[in-house]
Amino acid sequence: FDSLDRLDEPNAIVNAYITRIAADAVPDAGLVYEYTWDWLMENRYSPNNYKSYRSEVTTFLHWCFDVAEMSVLDVKRSHLSQFIDWCSNPPGHLVAHHNSPQFVFDKQLAERVPNPRWRPFTGQRTDSGEVVYRISSTALKTKLAVLSTFFGYLINEEVMERNPAMMLMKAGRFKLGAQSRTSGEDDEQLKAFTELQWGYVIDEARCMAEETPDEHERTLMMVSLMYSCYLRISEVSGRPGYSPVMSQFRRDPKTGVWGFFIPESKGGKRRTVAVSNALLAALKRYRAFLGLSALPAPDEQVPLFVRHRKTGHGREQGLINANLGDRQIRDCLQLLFGRAADRAEQDGFTHDAAEMRAMTPHSLRHTGISHDINLHRRPLSHVQTDAGHDSIDTTSRYLHTTRTER
Repeated sequence: FDSLDRLDEPNAIVNAYITRIAADAVPDAGLVYEYTWDWLMENRYSPNNYKSYRSEVTTFLHWCFDVAEMSVLDVKRSHLSQFIDWCSNPPGHLVAHHNSPQFVFDKQLAERVPNPRWRPFTGQRTDSGEVVYRISSTALKTKLAVLSTFFGYLINEEVMERNPAMMLMKAGRFKLGAQSRTSGEDDEQLKAFTELQWGYVIDEARCMAEETPDEHERTLMMVSLMYSCYLRISEVSGRPGYSPVMSQFRRDPKTGVWGFFIPESKGGKRRTVAVSNALLAALKRYRAFLGLSALPAPDEQVPLFVRHRKTGHGREQGLINANLGDRQIRDCLQLLFGRAADRAEQDGFTHDAAEMRAMTPHSLRHTGISHDINLHRRPLSHVQTDAGHDSIDTTSRYLHTTRTER
């Protein structure tokens, strides 16, 4: 990951590295990289935090991808303990006696490239010229605290269920005094829109679709789908090996009920999510705008969300009909959330507007689940199946009736 002011710039060498790792050792390396990038972007408003987080997570991803050859999403407490031991005694070729930037500008290539002089560990040169590296217990605790924050983000995005760093920090030499504050374990809040806030979001999406349909009919369908079917952003965005298409909307031939099919999700699971009448109406509206039939045919290969113009760089350069990627979808939704927050603030809901600006695209999933349980009174077991939760306990986190009554 490059410096903060260049984080959003694509890098061909990094892309090639991630592609190779995904092909050779860690199939979901691209997905992990995208989640890590998003986590760093959420911390971009604190430059010092960004530098610290980038340094620690870069070292951790290197260990996962190149040393252990495993996905971050599969890391358990025992693996993290191995990582800490590795950091305590790293290979000599990863230790330098001075700090160097991670990326430099290559005049010949006319782009930023990884700096061959950079190393993840910095030691001290002795009088004999030998570089000696030692890490303090405080530095190890800091490393775990940063990783605990990272794992906490992945848990909130529902791609992990446990925080191995937090488990290590609770025991032995890694125990921290302010444990709950560091790990966030006492943070019971899930980032979900309230009923009032959601009203502003969906109303603003309709207004944007009416004002500029060529650009925002797609936004209206996107937000309706992700809210109604509790979808993760990885389930609607295109990436190598996955291109969402219209025929993922499927009608059960026995019952006539429509569902949205997800061929692969977290943990390699597939599922079909129930489609509400409201979402079916939104789909018909979107397809009418695209000049398609009211509902998709069983084998229809029309992309779910199509780019509006050709891409100018990256692996999809020149493609006009490519599916929207992760970042493009995030940009669309963040624009919507910002405009909805502006309207709420104009109406005097200042606190709600501030909360709305802090939401992420994944908040749509949390909101759909929370509203279906607490407002629409759907059975927990139905919501669990549609959300793809392994355990009913995960689904129960959204049940806030007791707290509300108290």
